[in-house]
Amino acid sequence: MWIDHGRFGILLACFILLEQGGLVRAAEAGAASRPKADVAPVPTSTRDPVELELRKIMIADDEAQDEADRWIKDNAAFKSQGAGLGDATLRARVSQRLDPVRLSYERFLEKHPKHARARLAYGSFLNDLGEEFEAMQQWEKARELDPTQPAAWNNLANYFGHRGPVRKAFEYYQKAIELNPNESVYYHNFGTTVFLFRKDAQEVFQINEQQVFDKALTLYALALKLDPKNFPLASDVAQTYYGIKPTRMQDALAAWEHALTLAGDSAEREGVYLHMARLKIMGGEFDAARRHLSAVTNAMYQVLKDRVVKNLAEREAKAVKAP
Repeated sequence: MWIDHGRFGILLACFILLEQGGLVRAAEAGAASRPKADVAPVPTSTRDPVELELRKIMIADDEAQDEADRWIKDNAAFKSQGAGLGDATLRARVSQRLDPVRLSYERFLEKHPKHARARLAYGSFLNDLGEEFEAMQQWEKARELDPTQPAAWNNLANYFGHRGPVRKAFEYYQKAIELNPNESVYYHNFGTTVFLFRKDAQEVFQINEQQVFDKALTLYALALKLDPKNFPLASDVAQTYYGIKPTRMQDALAAWEHALTLAGDSAEREGVYLHMARLKIMGGEFDAARRHLSAVTNAMYQVLKDRVVKNLAEREAKAVKAP
């Protein structure tokens, strides 16, 4: 699933939960996560009434989306037990909770149409609701108002990476990094887009596929250097190795071992153990895979663990039969 920085896409998450019966975990699919949106924060020391008004709206935005997220998750749990709200009712409830935030942004921009950071924030709000084209329009206005704002370039790059042209996404990520070379998210996003759109990257940068992988991993390494304790980032980097052929087994294991050192709780650690077990199976190290699987006891991983255990049994049986 594609996730924006710091929050769910509310209506997108609602659709996925309601239509598929639960979130699709990127870890299970072995896919890179969606490039992340960025919002320039309001300075905490400001006394400017305009800035204070914008901060108040942004806080209300976060609170509304957090609450809507909880409703969606809780309702999914209730529906799994035969209860919960109907799809239309839940959508209406989420919309009703978010409408006042939309109105606040619109009123603010009517009074301050040239406020670049407000347009950035409103664009991210719209993007979270799945209104990508409208979000892009706000980010484009923000870029025109303040071409030195790296978040605008990053967010537009995200849009072009999703909707095309991808070449423009590469250009805009490079511009965001040029304006702020110390933001981890920009390198992460750039690396993900390079990895996902390998043919475009080969043409634009005049490199072969293995060099494209190397370029993506270099960008990820820069992201990790700037945000070395970020477990989700380290996990994203490790998952990338599933898509690299031929498999770089030792590098993949090293990436997961690094992610393990950053895991903040048992759930995160057990998720890493599952990935390490998968890699050990791929490498024919069946006993090592079993040791990793034995450390996975959380019920949330049971379905995935069962799949890996089944894969282990099948691979081991084939290895025994092989001459």
